[in-house]
Amino acid sequence: MKIIEKITLIIYSNIILILSVILCLLIFRWIDIDILQNLVKTLIISETSSKIILGVSIIFILLSIRCIFFDPSSKKEIKDKQGVLLANDSGKLMISKETIENLVDVVTKQYKMAKEVVSKVEIDRQNNVNIFVNLVVGSDTVIKDLTIDLQNKIKNKVKETTDLDVNEVNITIKKAVQEKQIKMENNQA
Repeated sequence: MKIIEKITLIIYSNIILILSVILCLLIFRWIDIDILQNLVKTLIISETSSKIILGVSIIFILLSIRCIFFDPSSKKEIKDKQGVLLANDSGKLMISKETIENLVDVVTKQYKMAKEVVSKVEIDRQNNVNIFVNLVVGSDTVIKDLTIDLQNKIKNKVKETTDLDVNEVNITIKKAVQEKQIKMENNQA
């Protein structure tokens, strides 16, 4: 969210809060409506305050129209969410994050020690690819050897298939389970 949108949201929230409190005070008759009416009249009749109120109101109207009718996310942000756009003389190619995640799953499933895999791909503005992998492994797995080999194979597979360089492959081992536990969990699900 951009800074102007954050500021606008904060201002709107405060205005709605103040209006809500005033309405509650009026309903409970803790404030006399005549006092509020005189205050509003004074603000509108005064030339300086009426110009300020008009200016602020116009700005809020324009910001409201922008927020309601125009998508605040830029084309660059949408592209970043989708994947990597590669271009050459023949045209353009979009490699989605999902494609890279599928490649990670294919590589990981080659290891019988890796029982469950969840991957996430992040691509920054310079098309640097960072891959995050969560694994459930068998209890007899040598985690250090598995992760080093898996990181190298994932990097190589993504490079070979998409021609993208992978900055990092970060692996998190969620748990190490025995084969019996996995079968019991799968039967319960």
